[in-house]
Amino acid sequence: MAGTYRPASAAKTGSMTKTKTKLSQKKPVKRKASKNAHRTKAEQRAETMEQILDAAELLFSKHGLYGVTLRDVALKVGVHTSLMHYYFEDKLALFKAVFARRAGITSDRRMKALDAYDERMAGKPTVAGALHVFLDTDFDLYIEGGEGWRNYAAFCAQLANTPEGADLFDEYFDPVVLRLIEILRKALPDISKKDVFWGYHFVTGSLMHSLARSGRIDRLSGGLCKSDDFKAVKARLADFMAAGFQTLKS
Repeated sequence: MAGTYRPASAAKTGSMTKTKTKLSQKKPVKRKASKNAHRTKAEQRAETMEQILDAAELLFSKHGLYGVTLRDVALKVGVHTSLMHYYFEDKLALFKAVFARRAGITSDRRMKALDAYDERMAGKPTVAGALHVFLDTDFDLYIEGGEGWRNYAAFCAQLANTPEGADLFDEYFDPVVLRLIEILRKALPDISKKDVFWGYHFVTGSLMHSLARSGRIDRLSGGLCKSDDFKAVKARLADFMAAGFQTLKS
């Protein structure tokens, strides 16, 4: 016996109904949240600030204060120049902010290390010991802290011979330098205060030259020495300078 007649339109309707039912049973597709969806405006501003400081630090380390414009920094970050003025009044304000961001960290680390060393030595420090604490604590940041800290090192080297740099060094680094001088004078009771300061002057000159990573020693040595080899500098600088202090006794 022939089956029950079913119009084509009814079959089509039934098929569509089944399709709709299947579609309605599908779970809604979860859209991925945008990167900034759950971040506050304050967090977004902080991230932009860090990007600006990183870019400015790199550019200042290569070209100095007068070789960089706010527009250069904006292009490096990928933002409009007008945004730079939202964060910083002018280029000098940006320049100071770049310096201050890491200056407090390195100064605080060295001060704590010097205090601990002085206490540990119970009034009998050595020149080499004091210089190792002062210099090695700083070099550890440049060795272990990544490219940002290495850029900051070169940035400080750029600053060392400028009036703007002298003001910032006075403000942020004088307390820790004077603490070093105090310990060195304990280690060198027979040397005049004047000569201890001259000795520090030579130490900081060598330090700044090393932080610059100019590449000159690479060329002079035919590649035997590398100016960006902070581990090699750390292993030699304090002892070399300590020997220089000893010559001041004569």
